[in-house]
Amino acid sequence: MTASQPLRAPEPAEACAAFHLDPGAVSALRTAMLGIPSVVALAETFKVLGDVTRVRILDALSRSELCVCDIAQLLGLSESAVSHQLRLLRGMRLVRARRDGRMVFYTLDDQHIVRLLEQGMEHVEERR
Repeated sequence: MTASQPLRAPEPAEACAAFHLDPGAVSALRTAMLGIPSVVALAETFKVLGDVTRVRILDALSRSELCVCDIAQLLGLSESAVSHQLRLLRGMRLVRARRDGRMVFYTLDDQHIVRLLEQGMEHVEERR
């Protein structure tokens, strides 16, 4: 589902023949669940995080503030490829830039992104 697709309320499901849930609980959950704009924004964030190159960039930036040249050298990518990925990451507010004269340095946008990466790694590591 993308922002350009029209959003419609889900059709009521047919009653389950095996069991019946508490209508009050279902109603309470329906009002507590994320709204469509939040679901779309979260899905877009995870979509951006679903790229190996972008995760490698985020990993590097979680450890140090870096310029495009440094990221390119570190990851063995062209500066153009790194710039393209950074533009996407900036658009999703995952990284931010700081200008120092002619140089631009990048870092993770905030502690939420650091925690997101840490929790993702915890999840991956516990499966091993």
